[in-house]
Amino acid sequence: MKRKMEKSELIFKIIAYVFLIVFALMCVYPFIYALASSFSSTEAVDGGQVILWPVGFQTTAYEFVFGDNVFWISYANTLFLAFVGTIWCMLYSIMGAYALSKKRLMGRRVFNFILVFTMWFSAGIVPQFLNYQATGDILAALGGTTYAEMDQKWLIIIAMGMNATNVILLRNSFEGVPAEIEEAARIDGATEMQVLMNVYIPMSKATIATVALFFGISRWNGYFWAMRMMPNQRFSWPVQVYIRNFIDSYSGLIKEVLEGNEWEYSIKTIRPGYEHTDVSVMSVVYTMVICAVIPILCIYPFIQKYFAKGVNMGGVKE
Repeated sequence: MKRKMEKSELIFKIIAYVFLIVFALMCVYPFIYALASSFSSTEAVDGGQVILWPVGFQTTAYEFVFGDNVFWISYANTLFLAFVGTIWCMLYSIMGAYALSKKRLMGRRVFNFILVFTMWFSAGIVPQFLNYQATGDILAALGGTTYAEMDQKWLIIIAMGMNATNVILLRNSFEGVPAEIEEAARIDGATEMQVLMNVYIPMSKATIATVALFFGISRWNGYFWAMRMMPNQRFSWPVQVYIRNFIDSYSGLIKEVLEGNEWEYSIKTIRPGYEHTDVSVMSVVYTMVICAVIPILCIYPFIQKYFAKGVNMGGVKE
């Protein structure tokens, strides 16, 4: 028999649902606005007429972006950084978490304390920059070249893949695997690597998928250190750095217009000779943003089912 809700419970549920709906709309509205602006006319975007749907529908901004070879080179760089960087991060994060989960590891408490200590205290941006720069010099020396001549994407992958929180999530998940299963595998003659590959990883796939999602999104969205560590390698930029540079150029145009200089406020100042000079710069920016988030939107639904379970398994220690 269905239980009748009390009045206070009904009021709470109504308030909770209203709050969640409003919060969801606040989260999704920027994407809707960007999508609508990417298909709107120059007059509508620059005049602030776009609210929920395209005004003066056009695809000129997409034609501009699809014809921008440098944008797609940056897009390929981001795919490379996200894919290879996630594999690299997961490889040594899983190995490190597996070792830290073993009580027989000598100095286990010390290593765990050092790992957690990095979450409490940070040296700051300047020492971190110098550390990355020194790492880049070492990688360049190993490759027989200079830092300016090396492919600096590898520095982003190798030097910037560590995350103590993700290692702790994996460690806690591995600690939750019953010891009897590992003992049974060792009785059957399994080696240390076989125990990891055939016991711990399959039984922790929810946490592993969640951590991989964290690493993948951070690699995909990361632009600050890529912008700082490879300022002159334009064709090695990830797409986020390219978009940021494009926005900076656009802001420069706005500054020139506000100061009264004779600049034409159009896409022609960014790509001379482009036939559609009436396309809005902001429409192009929104189009680039939409193109940049599509892969994450496609991947996230397939991993979402592991998210809550993975965080719960790795974040709660019994």
